[in-house]
Amino acid sequence: MSPVSLPANRLLVAALSLLLTRLSCSSLSVPDIPHIAAYFGTKTRYEEVNPHLLRDVFSVNASVLKPPPTERCSPVHLTAVIRHGSRYPTVKNIRRIQKLSELVRREASRGSAEGWLQDIQSRWEMWYTEDMDGQLVMKGREDLRQLAGRLSVLFPSLLSEENLRRISFLSSSKHRCVSSVEAFQEGLQRRWGRSEVEYGHEVDDELMRFFERCRGYVEGVEKNRTALQEVEKFKHGEEMEGVRRRTAERLGLPHHRLTPDLVEAAFFLCSYELSIKSLHSPWCFLFDESDAKVLEYKSDLKQYWKRSHGHVISSLSSCPLFHHVFRTLDKAGRPRRATEASPEPASILVGHAETLLPLLSLLGLYKDKTPPTASNYHSQHRRSFRTSQIVPYAANLLFVLYDCQRGPRLQLLVNETPVRFPGLESEDAPLYRDVRATYRHLLDGCDFHRECEGRTGGRAPNTEL
Repeated sequence: MSPVSLPANRLLVAALSLLLTRLSCSSLSVPDIPHIAAYFGTKTRYEEVNPHLLRDVFSVNASVLKPPPTERCSPVHLTAVIRHGSRYPTVKNIRRIQKLSELVRREASRGSAEGWLQDIQSRWEMWYTEDMDGQLVMKGREDLRQLAGRLSVLFPSLLSEENLRRISFLSSSKHRCVSSVEAFQEGLQRRWGRSEVEYGHEVDDELMRFFERCRGYVEGVEKNRTALQEVEKFKHGEEMEGVRRRTAERLGLPHHRLTPDLVEAAFFLCSYELSIKSLHSPWCFLFDESDAKVLEYKSDLKQYWKRSHGHVISSLSSCPLFHHVFRTLDKAGRPRRATEASPEPASILVGHAETLLPLLSLLGLYKDKTPPTASNYHSQHRRSFRTSQIVPYAANLLFVLYDCQRGPRLQLLVNETPVRFPGLESEDAPLYRDVRATYRHLLDGCDFHRECEGRTGGRAPNTEL
């Protein structure tokens, strides 16, 4: 074989591999999807945020990349902060599911149950085991492989085979994150038509699980019962009580036997069966859309007051990751002599919803004028803070740095959709120096040790950050 024919053969193999994967993952018809699938909060599938992927998992819209058309620009660096893919329930939720299953089998009135209710009472078998404990499922691996494929199409000059050894990979130590970064790497290999490449990746919990190391957050929010008082009020309030009562009636259970936690377990059972097995579970029929919106709001309240704008320390705990991202961008965007090596083309960081939400909040994103509380559910239907849309499985925050005529520019994408920086809403890809000026107070401050040792929570005023 001539030296010239080898790359051509590899390109042909890559093209065939992508085509076969696309054919195996695409369908002429969209599968049966529960009517409540878009309301599962952090347990939502990525496809509910980007429904076009249900027909073609490699569908890419290059128009989302928006450097100014009046300037010649080329992407020089991508930093991607990504949540792990679809996973099994954690032990806590598996135990709740077990308790719910036993309750329904033991106490539900049989009567003349038919259809989905009969399926729940008689045919559905408890198959979740505690050793699953949040591990990545096969669908979760595909989430990351497919994301890698799409990003390599969007950024062919950065996520290229030639750049293989210069792309950095980093994850949290949790098994689902390690497996997710490996799946992302597999997705790149599929794209390139290679399988023999050996990658390495770093594990760094100081960056990707910063929330565990922030004493002010742990003591002031996570272990502080009053920090989530809005969640507790709503959990036992009028809207949740209505959902609990209706769910008990549909199951044929005495009202007092079905706790709010077990209602939520039934709701999430629908989400797990969908995200793990692509099944329209009989549990889904327990809830109508209005029930699902109430349960989503309860989940959003928890994430808002525990991980986001509700308490200042929650977002400030992400200072290490914030500084890491901007140091990486600074390095990639600085001028270079012709003899200097090119910057790192991409940095892939895989963590959790708890990694992404504080960082998004620190950047000032998804902050509504009126915070969600236990008493304002009916005025919050148009809120921007919806975790179902922000942090589904495989959620991603992309920082795209361009080399342009007037200087480096930075574009932000959330879940492959353009989002504008707060305070710089007139441009999709503002000058990088303007982005740095906007976050100057954080770049010069946001000291993790000072913030985390000096604060113990504190409810955030609505003007914070």
